[in-house]
Amino acid sequence: MTAPTASDTTADRCKEDLVRIVYDGEFARIHRDLRAVLADPVFDPRENLTKREAGLLSYERTFRMQRALGPAVDLVADPMRLFAVTEWSSLLDTTTTALLNSHYNLCLGAILQHGAGRTDLADYIEELSTMSSVGMLMVTELGYGNNVANLATTAVYDPATEEFDLNTPHAGAQKFMPYTGIRDIPKIAIVMARLRVGHEDHGIFPFIVPLSDHNGLLPGVHAAPCPENPGLALDNGMTWFDHVRLPHRNLLSGKMGHLAPDGTFHSAVRGRRKRLTEALDRVNPGRVSLAGSIVAAGRASAYLTVTYSLNRRTAAPGHGREMPIMGYRTHQVAVLGALAKVYAMTCLVNHTKRRFAETHAADVTSLVNITKALAGWEMSEVINTCRERLGAQGVFSVNRIADYVGMAQGVVTAEGDALPRIATTALELLHQTPRVPLPEPPATGEGDLTDPTLQLDLMRYRETHLRETFRTNMRGLAAYEGENPFASLWNDNITTAVAMARGRGVRVAMEQFCSATTDAREERVGEALRLLCSLYGLLEINREAGWYLAEGALTPAQVRRIPALIDETAAALVPFSAMLVGGFNLSGELLRAPIAADDYLTAVDRYIWSRVSPEEQAKVAAIRQRDSVFTLTPRAPKDAETTDDTVPDKSETPVLDLA
Repeated sequence: MTAPTASDTTADRCKEDLVRIVYDGEFARIHRDLRAVLADPVFDPRENLTKREAGLLSYERTFRMQRALGPAVDLVADPMRLFAVTEWSSLLDTTTTALLNSHYNLCLGAILQHGAGRTDLADYIEELSTMSSVGMLMVTELGYGNNVANLATTAVYDPATEEFDLNTPHAGAQKFMPYTGIRDIPKIAIVMARLRVGHEDHGIFPFIVPLSDHNGLLPGVHAAPCPENPGLALDNGMTWFDHVRLPHRNLLSGKMGHLAPDGTFHSAVRGRRKRLTEALDRVNPGRVSLAGSIVAAGRASAYLTVTYSLNRRTAAPGHGREMPIMGYRTHQVAVLGALAKVYAMTCLVNHTKRRFAETHAADVTSLVNITKALAGWEMSEVINTCRERLGAQGVFSVNRIADYVGMAQGVVTAEGDALPRIATTALELLHQTPRVPLPEPPATGEGDLTDPTLQLDLMRYRETHLRETFRTNMRGLAAYEGENPFASLWNDNITTAVAMARGRGVRVAMEQFCSATTDAREERVGEALRLLCSLYGLLEINREAGWYLAEGALTPAQVRRIPALIDETAAALVPFSAMLVGGFNLSGELLRAPIAADDYLTAVDRYIWSRVSPEEQAKVAAIRQRDSVFTLTPRAPKDAETTDDTVPDKSETPVLDLA
């Protein structure tokens, strides 16, 4: 056996350092065994499935994850572990993310939280813990998207029978998008419904509602499948409740109040809106899970695209010359810019996960909302960029990224349009931060724009300026007239609110990225991360260059210089690119993506020909043997840095025998 060289040892140390940073020092405790589960053949690519077959396969994969996770109650109590579950499962089946998140976070988690100490719920907890039934949350209604306070589904209490009558009063009150399209899988839902006792409306509360068993939907539950959702195998449906009877115990009133058997209601939480906020508390970890999952898909997209870009050769200037496509500056800026955003959002999500696990303070809810929105927007852009830069290879599901496109759309639109929520979050931030004078810009015309410290100063200036401008504008109610002057005031300032909230997310991401850079233990890792952090900062400042120029924070000369600085920084990152994606601890073998192979030509060739009949394979093999075409070999050695560890060899993929 050949002894490892010094360069091998250095590469191993660099990878270990990056894995530590990317997975927040928790890879061994939280992530390693989840990564190993993905080696199960159930996660191998399947093609030409019907919608029902694809949906059933996703449920099968969800059950496989459940068997590997240990006691469900312990899992729900460990949010960091729970977040990791959806991050890894999403890489090979984007649908499992939604199923696992809904089951553990939103259904079982809600019962454990709002039913804490109640022994009468043990049967439901056991059923969900073993995944004998799949859990989900039903909030959104066809006529009420983000407007949760006005949900119309009713649960009318009857003291005589000590039961609730759960009913959908009209078409607009149908529960929209829950997973009720496949009817013969046992399922239980947490249904948000309006609690009524006599003529009194106590507001929206969660109820445990069994939906189906192996024979289909239960009496009184009616569901129709939603139209096809490209890229996802979710069995979304629209659900109507026709006077479904529920026992008293199925009300999850928790800290929100107590309903006595005789119908008397008591609550220490004043106001229906506050009770609703408490009832939906489990949505917050669900949002963090979605943010983590889409960033994990962004990491996989960047890994696949960088790996392929270092191997794929194309025409170069000069007669008969070739070079890796990563050699082109346009490709470098697009792909390495995407990689910079992936690292920035990884740092942001890691920070949000830590903060959520530590406290449930109001500012953490704001951070969660901003993180979910910003990560969704940024990774949607990253995934689409990677898909385009892969050319034709990017459109095939086996190469993963095409499926991540659909997942990104699902994350961005989960709970409806993110813009209203992020705007409301901006309003909440005004109450969480003290009023300060409008800031002066950093030293205009001075400093190095590639310096992350200066970039961070500019981001802080922008966030503070937008926040205080927004605060001042929202005090101008006296200038408005009409039936609802506040609505007009809010509407005139909502774009500033969104810009401020996004600016907050970008600033926090940059702070966390800078912190990760200084945390590097290996010199080479620190150098690479500093460049990558600088590229992220340049891209963000360039995005808002017009604003910075208008406010006097940048000079015209600085603004004109930014595109060249982006080009130069991206070019300097190329030698580090394989190492940086190696920090994601992914591989072509794990992802089952032919384009991630060192010899991707042979891997793609073998995979595609494996899809025809054995007879056709034999004919092609005979033709190749006759014409002495045994293998496809790369046309030239790679020109950019890579390692066997970061670009695994998939030449052993079992398909057509070309030799």
